[in-house]
This record gives sequence, structure tokens and C-alpha cells, in this order.
Amino acid sequence: MLTEERHKLILEELNKNSVVYVSELVKMLDTSESTIRRDLNSLNAEGKLKKVHGGATLVENEFNTKDDNLSIRENLNMQDKAIIAKYAASLVTKDDFVYIDSGTTTNLIIDYLEETSAVYVTNGINQAKRLIGKGFTTYIIAGELKTSTEAIVGVEAINSLRRYNFTKGFFGTNGISENRGFTTPDMKEALVKEEAIKRTRNAYILADKTKFNEISCITFAEVDEAIIITTEIEDTRYYDKTEIVEVLKL
Repeated sequence: MLTEERHKLILEELNKNSVVYVSELVKMLDTSESTIRRDLNSLNAEGKLKKVHGGATLVENEFNTKDDNLSIRENLNMQDKAIIAKYAASLVTKDDFVYIDSGTTTNLIIDYLEETSAVYVTNGINQAKRLIGKGFTTYIIAGELKTSTEAIVGVEAINSLRRYNFTKGFFGTNGISENRGFTTPDMKEALVKEEAIKRTRNAYILADKTKFNEISCITFAEVDEAIIITTEIEDTRYYDKTEIVEVLKL
């Protein structure tokens, strides 16, 4: 198959599903993994898609207005997310009162949590089920269920959070911008994140490197309001804005 034909089919698949994975393209196009990676690199350089770990997503404008379906988000950049989550889990100590935000990276923290004397609060349905499954003392806040991300949101959720004072909190984000802060596409989720961060002594944002210099519609916190845990970053401007833990450099 000619390169141009593969590129056309890759873009058609991407437009149909919003995300493509290297492993699936290898099977679909009956070619090697190295060929697919070259194709994605080429299309990324042309600005026709955005290459991410393990595949590619649609190119977005500077402002991301759409919140990806949970099943799509769970499969992107999994290796980096797991490294970040493992480090974050190690920060939980005896008698901590911990908030765990809904989201794919924060959900992975639960795989590595070991501190049974801590108490955990979450607005994520999946997070709550998994915490209970591991025998942790768990609370889920009240409110409206957002089905696409399985998050509890709304006015009742915010009111529920106002009774708590967390020692540590772990949060996801769709974008990190030097000037716009931490952002997400959904107003209701942004308001819940904002309130939870206000109620948290030590707030941590868990973000792989693809989240930097990305902007979504709603700012829920300024960059200096939380510590960023990531694998590594290339934009050194962020060092002057807040504390950053680059797990691959530890």
C-alpha cells in the first residue's frame, strides 16, 4: 500500500473515532509498527493529527472545548500516567484525609495505594468502587452524575465539599497554561475541582507532558495553587510558577 493511501485511511479512522492506536492501525493496514509510527510522525509534522503515546488524536484548536469520553481517555499515555500515579500514591501517609478527583490518572493512583489508615473522599464513581474494593475507608460526595466521565458534579457536590478539610488532594486537568492556569472543558467539573482545591492543604495536579501549553474553556485553579506531578517537561518557564515534581528525574 502506498504511503498516501495509508495516510488517507489513518485520517479517515481518526475522524471517525477521534483517536487511533498504533496496535490497531498495524492490524487494520496490515503493516509494521515502525511504518505506522513513521506515518503518524509525518502526519503530526503536517499538522493533520496530534501524536500521543501509543497513537494519535484529532488536532484541536488552542482551546479544547470537548471532554473526551472516559474510555478514550483511559487508553492514552497509559505508561506515563502509571508512573505519575505510582509516585502520587507514595505521598499518602498515616492519618491523611485525602481527596481523589475523578479522572483517568487519578484513578490509577488506587492501584498503588497502600495506606489503610488514611480516609479517602472522591467525586468519581469508579474511584469510589475501587477504593471500597481495596478495603479503604471511603466517602463519595453527593450531587449530579455526569455520565460521560462518571463524575459527581453540580451545586450539591460543591456544598458537600464545603464540610471537608483535606490534608492532600490529587486532581486531573485537561490543560496547563502559564497564563490561564489549570483548565477543563466542563463548567460543572471545573467548579467542583475549584472548591476541592480550596479545601485542600496540599493539592497535586497529575499531568503527563501532553497537557502542558494546552488550554480548555474553564480555569479551575491558577498554576501556583497546586504542585504539578509529571514525568518530565520541556518548557522550563513553569519552574518559576510552581513546584514541579518530574518523576523520571527522581
